[in-house]
Amino acid sequence: MPVYMDLVIILNFLVDFLLILGANRLCGHPPSVWKAVLAAAFGGLYCGVCLLPDFAFFGNIFWRIVSLALMSILAYGVSISAIRRGVVFAFLSMALGGLALGIGSGGFWGVVLPAACLFLLCRVGLPGRIGGRKLITVEMEQLKFTALQDTGNTLNDPLTGKPVLVVAVEIAEKLTGLSREQLNSPVESVDVLPGLRLIPYRAVGVDSSFLLAKNFTNVRIGTKHGSSLVAFAPQSLSADGEYQALTGGVL
Repeated sequence: MPVYMDLVIILNFLVDFLLILGANRLCGHPPSVWKAVLAAAFGGLYCGVCLLPDFAFFGNIFWRIVSLALMSILAYGVSISAIRRGVVFAFLSMALGGLALGIGSGGFWGVVLPAACLFLLCRVGLPGRIGGRKLITVEMEQLKFTALQDTGNTLNDPLTGKPVLVVAVEIAEKLTGLSREQLNSPVESVDVLPGLRLIPYRAVGVDSSFLLAKNFTNVRIGTKHGSSLVAFAPQSLSADGEYQALTGGVL
């Protein structure tokens, strides 16, 4: 039975693309479509190379693990969360193998359709996500960063009652030009820039304090777009840098 390399590359590209996005969804991360395309293209080309007689050795278990690691780096980057998503991607791949074997129809659609079913299961059937966290992309003032949808964040504007987006110090410095020392002294720094105001807040270990805040009119949080009051935290919000803001009830 002849094997067509172009079909093998396309098949593996589609399967890897769906599984990469599915792993992102399960781990609560926003989809990175172009990174998924790049990683899936690498996976498809790898499978095509393995069909060449002189490069058949790339199909052994060692090079399969290497290719999986490189695909994870291309799709997710290098971090603790990337390792987590890479492991989920590997488990989804194994689940796909079992599902395709169970269907037993073989052929192009016998693999693509089970992969699509796994993606839909991750997208619709498993909304809880591993770890119960959801990360969302935020865009504002030519900056793009990641926010954690924190249901415990109930910080609201005392004047309007609207929820407040809280950004970490590394984002606050870029948005305002203020130093960490100034952000850590909100009362003394409120008059440094026009439009700054104080927002009272309480947190674990902090009975009562203030955050500097400013209203921005062009803020995109996930699929939502509009104005938002943004508060500037004087410290990082994530120990591993996985996210740089807290959305709370902003969505």
